[in-house]
Amino acid sequence: MDIEFVRSRFVKHFDGNEGNIYASPGRINLIGEHTDYNGGFVFPGAVDKGIMAEMRPNGTESTVRAYSIDLKDRVDFDLNDPNGPKASWARYIYGISLEMKKLGVPVKGYNIAFAGDVPLGAGMSSSAAMESCFACGLNDLFGDNKVSKWDMVLAGQATEHNYCGVNCGIMDQFASVFGKAGCLMRLDCRSREFEYFPFNPVGYKLVLLDSVVKHELAGSPYNDRRNSCENVVKHIAAKHPEGKFETLRDCTWEQLEEVKDEVGAEDYSRAKFVLGEKDRVLAVCDALNAGDYETVGQKMYETHYGLSKEYEVSCEELDYLNDIAKENGVTGSRIMGGGFGGCTINLVKEELYDKFITDAKAKFAAKYGHEPKVYDVVIGDGSRKIC
Repeated sequence: MDIEFVRSRFVKHFDGNEGNIYASPGRINLIGEHTDYNGGFVFPGAVDKGIMAEMRPNGTESTVRAYSIDLKDRVDFDLNDPNGPKASWARYIYGISLEMKKLGVPVKGYNIAFAGDVPLGAGMSSSAAMESCFACGLNDLFGDNKVSKWDMVLAGQATEHNYCGVNCGIMDQFASVFGKAGCLMRLDCRSREFEYFPFNPVGYKLVLLDSVVKHELAGSPYNDRRNSCENVVKHIAAKHPEGKFETLRDCTWEQLEEVKDEVGAEDYSRAKFVLGEKDRVLAVCDALNAGDYETVGQKMYETHYGLSKEYEVSCEELDYLNDIAKENGVTGSRIMGGGFGGCTINLVKEELYDKFITDAKAKFAAKYGHEPKVYDVVIGDGSRKIC
């Protein structure tokens, strides 16, 4: 990301003064999809692509002047306006400002210009990168950096819930805030305990293939699946009043089978995926500790099958990319992100990399009229002040 470019736009579109520059990354997730809001485990890492923002108090009590460099769009709004701005990108700024105020940060009026190089709609969580970047800036400019990293994570999640219509878990914001170069992180979404795992797969590359099929998570598909999971938990809890069942993390395979007929085939299938994914994440942790990347790859393929056939968040293009990976002997491949488009994440031996990429581009273009975009994964640092 070009710091001077962001700075030049900030100076041009506001009062000529420079501010502070902050950055937050997008993320990949090796395994553990749709488990965060079910209290399970996830295994993300921050990447070297993200959002960069320049911010400066503007002397007003509550007026925010915001400029999206990539969209060439400016929106001014008042933090005291209960409706907030209409532009979807500006609602992230509005929402995180109000959530930081709830945490005791005396946010006043400010100017902000931001840009990103995390691919939009590719399942790399550009929205979480925005929330984390803006929270980092507000904490520094107005809060004397007193708000903890975890509280910034939760403020980002609350922004999605309260202002953007997405009832997400905490993985994306967690990865953006806590990321560490060269490390993946295993996060227990129930206890919020996490552990850094050095990730240096000698002889392998991690690469994303972007189908360039865009997905918008706001609306029913994402929330419908969360409702399915919560419905299964409700039925299990009713059968076991002696237990404490908050999410599917608290449920066993046997308990799921007990309610199979009650919850219906669709909800059962979705819950089955989540329980299986919980087990797969732990298996991948053991495999990584043993340097066993073949098992890691096998579990990635199992996750893709589950996301496609059980959770039903894949699409034809992503299934095709997964099939091409298998044909080329790729060690592991799966959908990454919420689904309905975006990327596959692929663990591929270095000696197979060039042939795989060439084959994937050619076959995908022949079938869909455009090549997939290719992003080599570099694991980077989390939210930070640049200057």
